[in-house]
Amino acid sequence: MQVFVRDNNVDQALRALKKKMQREGIFREMKARKAYEKPSERKTREKAEAIRRARKLARKQGIRDGLIAAPKRPARDARGPGRGGSTGSPSASGAR
Repeated sequence: MQVFVRDNNVDQALRALKKKMQREGIFREMKARKAYEKPSERKTREKAEAIRRARKLARKQGIRDGLIAAPKRPARDARGPGRGGSTGSPSASGAR
C-alpha cells in the first residue's frame, strides 16, 4: 500500500492511508488476529457474515426494484439529545 506525501503534508497523507487501510479491512483483520479463533467459531462467524451480506444485497435490490420502501432519513435538525436542540430540555421551555 502506498500513499504519497504532497507539500510536506504528513497529516493529510496519514488520513489517506487510514482510509485505504479501513477500506481494505486491515484494522478488522488486526483486531481479529489479536486472539486465537477456534475453527468452529470461525465457520459460525463467516456464515453469519455471509447471511448478513446476502440480506443486505436483497434489501438493496428490493428497494431498487420498488418492492420495499426505502428507509426514512431523519430530519437534519433532529440530532438527538445534547446537541443544542430545543426538544426535551427544561430550560428551553422556560419551566423551572
